[in-house]
Amino acid sequence: MTDEVLRQRAALEKAAEGRTLCDQLLATADAFGDRPAYSDRDGGPWQTITWRQTREQALQLAAGFAALGLQPGERVALMMANRVEHVLADLGAMHAGGVPVTVYATLAADQIRYVAADCDARIVVLDGAGELARWQPVLAGLPGLKRVIVRDAAACPAGDLYLSWQDFAAMGAARLAAAPDEVAGRVAGVRPADPATLLYTSGTTGTPKGVVITHASILYELVTATESGSSRPHVRWVSYLPLAHIAERMFTLYLAVYNAGHTYFCHNPATELVACIGEVKPTAFFGVPRVWEKIQAGLQALLTAEQDEGRRAAVAAAMDTGLRYVQSCQYGRRTPDGLAAEFGAAEETVLRPIRSLLGLGDAEVVVSAAAPLPPDVGDFFAGLGMRILDVYGMTETTGAFTTNTPDAFKLGTVGQAVPGMEVRVADDGEILVRGPLNSPGYLNLPEMTADLIDSDGWLHTGDIGSLDGDGFLSVVDRKKELIITSGGENISPAAIENLLVSHPLVGQALAFGDQRPYVVALLTLDGDVAPAWARAHGIDAGAMAALADDPAVLAAVGEAVAAANTRLARVQQVKAWRLLPVEWTAESEELTPTLKLKRRVVHAKYADVIDALYVR
Repeated sequence: MTDEVLRQRAALEKAAEGRTLCDQLLATADAFGDRPAYSDRDGGPWQTITWRQTREQALQLAAGFAALGLQPGERVALMMANRVEHVLADLGAMHAGGVPVTVYATLAADQIRYVAADCDARIVVLDGAGELARWQPVLAGLPGLKRVIVRDAAACPAGDLYLSWQDFAAMGAARLAAAPDEVAGRVAGVRPADPATLLYTSGTTGTPKGVVITHASILYELVTATESGSSRPHVRWVSYLPLAHIAERMFTLYLAVYNAGHTYFCHNPATELVACIGEVKPTAFFGVPRVWEKIQAGLQALLTAEQDEGRRAAVAAAMDTGLRYVQSCQYGRRTPDGLAAEFGAAEETVLRPIRSLLGLGDAEVVVSAAAPLPPDVGDFFAGLGMRILDVYGMTETTGAFTTNTPDAFKLGTVGQAVPGMEVRVADDGEILVRGPLNSPGYLNLPEMTADLIDSDGWLHTGDIGSLDGDGFLSVVDRKKELIITSGGENISPAAIENLLVSHPLVGQALAFGDQRPYVVALLTLDGDVAPAWARAHGIDAGAMAALADDPAVLAAVGEAVAAANTRLARVQQVKAWRLLPVEWTAESEELTPTLKLKRRVVHAKYADVIDALYVR
C-alpha cells in the first residue's frame, strides 16, 4: 500500500469516523428538515415528505418494530416496489437496531424460502397481493417469522400473523409517544461496524448469497462519492431499479440521506420511466447499460424517422461536435479553444434541446454501472454532450470502488480507484480490490467468504480486467463466462454482444462457443424499436414472433451481424445466429432484475437452438 493511499484512507475514514446512518439522518433532518426528501404517488398528484418527516416516521416505525418483538441484529425482509413506504420501513428497521433485507420481487417461492430461512427473517413487509402470493406458500416453513405487514390494506388477510401498514404505523406512533426512550436506546446501540443491510446477490451463477454491508463501509462510500463530485447536494432523482440492487439502494437511500436529495419514485419502470424522467427532469440519473441502450435505440429511431434532410444533417454535425468535445475533456487531454466554441453553439441550438426531450437536460451527473457500458453507447451519448460516468463495483464492495468522475474520466473505462482503495490485476487477469469498502463476507457461508477475500485482504471480484498507466480500469468480462473454444482461444462474449446490440433492432444478444469450433449467437428484437422500424419500412408491425420471421427484418439483422464481424478478430466472429421470436425479461428469467443476462438459464433454455447452429 502506498503512502498516498494510506493518507487518503485515513482522511476519509476520519470524515466518517464513529458515525452511523442513523446519525446521518439526524444531521440531515436538523440541517435540511424542511427540504423535500421523497415524492410518491398512486395515480394522483405527487405526495411529498420532508427530511424532518422522514426521520419522524422512521422513528415511529422503529417503535412499531420494537413493539412487534424485533430484537437488535434481527432481520426484516422487505418485498416492495420503489416507494416511500419501502424507504421508511428500511430506515425504521435500522433505527430499531434491526437489519433490513430487501428481496427481489421476481424471486420464485423456493428462492424466497431459501433467503428468508437463511437470514432468519423475523418480520416481513410486503407490498400487496402479488407479493403475498409469492410468500404465502412458504410462510408455514418459517418458524421464526413473527409477523407479516402488508402495505395494501385491501390485500391484507385476516389473522394474527398479518398486520396492515396503517395499523403498523399507528402502533408505532403510539409506542413512540408512550416510550420515546426505548427507540432512543435502540438508536444509541447501533455501531458503525454493525450491518446496515443484508443484500442477496441476484443469483446469476447459482444460489443467492447474503452480503453483509456495514454502516462504516456505506459512510465511506458516501464520503468518497461526494468529495469526488460524483454525488452532489440536493439532487432530483428518479428511483426505479430494485432497492435490492446496491447501486439503487446507494442512490435512493444512502446518498439521498447524506446529501439531502429529493427522490421521486417510479413504480412501474417498464411503462412509466420515460414519462417520469420527462416530468421530474432529474439533475442526476443512473442507468444500467440496458437502460442506456433502450434510450439510445428509441432516440435513434426518432432521428432515423426525421424526414427533413437538413435537420438530420444538422443533428449529425452537432453530435459529431459533441463527441469530439467530450473526448477532448478526458483525463490528460485539453480542449482546443475552437472546439469549445463549436461545442457551445451546438449545445445551445441542438444538443441541449435533444437532452431536454429525454428529460435529461438538467442532469449534471449521469452514471452507468452493473456491467461495462458498451463503447458505442458511451460514444452515442457523448455525441449528445453527455459524459456517462461508468463506475465499477459489486454488492460485496458496497457499490463502486472505481469511478469516472466529472473531472477525471476516460470513455470505455470504469475509472480510477476511489481514494483509499487498492486495485490490482492478478497474473490470471482477475481484478482484486482491498480497502474499507469491502464486505466482511457472506452470511452463514464461511468457506465462500474465504474464497471471496484472501488472507491478505484482497477481494476477488471474478472479473477480468486491465489497468492503464493512469490507473484507469477496464473490465473485459466475468472470469467464469469467458468462452474457450475447442481450438483453445479465450474470447469475451460481452465484447461480441456489445457490438451486436449496437444496432437499434437488436434488443439482446448472447454469444456462445465454449468448447465449440466457432462462435454463434442468439438474438432478440428490441420490443420498442422493432415495431416502429417495421412501420417505417412498410411491414405489418404485428406480433414479435412474426417480425422475427420477416425476411426484411432478418436481412437487417444479418447486416448488423456482418457489421459487428468487421470489428472482431476472426476467432471472435459470429459464424451462425438465430433471431428468436421472444424478448428476454426478468419475468421470463433470462435476465436478472437489473437486466443482466443469466447465461446459464439461456444456455439451458435454448440448448436445442444452439446445437442446431452447429449443424452445417
